[in-house]
Amino acid sequence: MTARPERPGPDYDFVGIGLGPFNLGLACLTEPIPELTGVFLESKPGFEWHSGMFLDGAHLQTPFLSDLVTLADPTSPYSFLTYLKERGRLYSFYIRENFYPLRAEYDDYCRWAASKLTGVRFGTTVTEVTYDEADELYAVRTAAGATYRARRLVLGTGTSPYLPDACRGLGGDFIHTSRYMRHRAELRRKESITLVGSGQSAAEIYHDLLGGIDVHGYRLNWVTRSPRFFPLEYTKLTLEMTSPEYVDYFRRLPEATRYRLTAEQKGLFKGIDGALIDAVFDLLYEKSLAGPVPTRLLTNSSLNGARYDNGTYTLAFRQEEQGKDFELRSEGLVLATGYRYREPDFLAPVRDRLRRDSHGNFDVARNYAIDVTGRGVFLQNAAVHTHSVTSPDLGMGAYRNSCIIRELLGREYYPVEKTIAFQEFTV
Repeated sequence: MTARPERPGPDYDFVGIGLGPFNLGLACLTEPIPELTGVFLESKPGFEWHSGMFLDGAHLQTPFLSDLVTLADPTSPYSFLTYLKERGRLYSFYIRENFYPLRAEYDDYCRWAASKLTGVRFGTTVTEVTYDEADELYAVRTAAGATYRARRLVLGTGTSPYLPDACRGLGGDFIHTSRYMRHRAELRRKESITLVGSGQSAAEIYHDLLGGIDVHGYRLNWVTRSPRFFPLEYTKLTLEMTSPEYVDYFRRLPEATRYRLTAEQKGLFKGIDGALIDAVFDLLYEKSLAGPVPTRLLTNSSLNGARYDNGTYTLAFRQEEQGKDFELRSEGLVLATGYRYREPDFLAPVRDRLRRDSHGNFDVARNYAIDVTGRGVFLQNAAVHTHSVTSPDLGMGAYRNSCIIRELLGREYYPVEKTIAFQEFTV
């Protein structure tokens, strides 16, 4: 009898697709593990993280300990403190006495870490993922014609700028906050600017534009559908909700309850830094000493329609509490409408292998797997509906990666904390 030819084995133990901070952290934590071979594919030519929002003084809303690796491995050579030491800025950071890295600084730190890794492939666009049932392997194909085969996938494609329905197909030169810095100069030359949305990015841009309102002479509106300009909830007992115990609790709640809580808990990770809210008020007060400030701040107002004619936007709003409609006209328009996850098209051939909930979203297991085997495809972020506020939190990235590495190896490599909270979430 003729022997069957041996099938080739996988090229890698896993392939990471997308390289934001979470998959970059996974790359840093798996690099020293000799038993694991992985590769990370990113379509951009280099690491980039919210470069459109590098305003002077803008900083993270989490401390430096929420870097790529420290909360999993404080001795890692890819820590933020090691980065500062190599850059010759460790003592300056110490004297600064501020735990929160600047946003541009964090981006530079991530670039520094990425430059040290051997398993990162920038400029590599994934076009298709298929599954070989016989070999039990995923094949990841790229636009350049290369194929990477592995038993596991880790999806880290992140979220994309979200445009409200009223602004889709809208003409003109309106921008999303993700592109603010690249268009700030031309925006300042307009006679009027309207900022729609709330949250940290909106507040940073409003504060920045308000600072130049008397120099450039524009009128400035800030409109949000939220009932107030609400602060980020950052008290210590609230922070215990970014814990393994809360993940356990939240994950076991009924699906309908989880989705309700997802809507109610936005203030836990989408609010404005309290000091920035105060700075906005103080700047308004300072500007008002010379007379009325040409600015309006409007809450409870939903954007329901928009049109663009001859260089001017006409924006239709509804004041929800009063039930009244009104319009604003503005030459400039900035959308601070956040980001949303969009399932990548390259997953189409393997969609029948991915679990869904009744809303059609990924049913993310406690171990962050989304495939039918419960151990083959893992998801970074995009799981607020299953893992609550811990999903987008930078401080939980190292914890999640420790859990994923445990699944990849079949054993615990980095100790995974199980209890850190003083409070009890379940009875």
